[in-house]
Amino acid sequence: MKVRVQTDMLDPGAELSEFAQGRNDLGAVVTFTGIVRDDDGTLERMEIEHYPGMTEKAIAAIVDDACERWLLADCLVIHRHGPLRPGEQIMMVATASKHRVAAFEAAEFLMDYLKSRAPFWKKEFARDGATDWVAAKVDDEDALKRWTK
Repeated sequence: MKVRVQTDMLDPGAELSEFAQGRNDLGAVVTFTGIVRDDDGTLERMEIEHYPGMTEKAIAAIVDDACERWLLADCLVIHRHGPLRPGEQIMMVATASKHRVAAFEAAEFLMDYLKSRAPFWKKEFARDGATDWVAAKVDDEDALKRWTK
């Protein structure tokens, strides 16, 4: 199980290849890569802030929870911070299990958590100079509710 918070670009293909290399005990690997989206064509960049140490610890705790709930064979979460431009990868989740349902559900659980609860702060910078902190969305909160015990 790996959690990385980094400024470096990520290569989802290379990460997947390394993640699944040499594993013949898996029946499923599910990956998701999030990309910085520019909904209205005005976004210059997004800047993501976090508290080193605290962020990794919080994500590791939710990864541990996912591994227990779905009996995962392996899990990878990578999340970037710093300035990110539209079209760049912002994060990646990979889950591995003997069965596809477990891998899919665990990946969705982790993505919902990362979107709404992981301790990141996002600020958008528009081409016209305007800035705005990204607020939590009701849809993201609703998605997370389905996983409460």
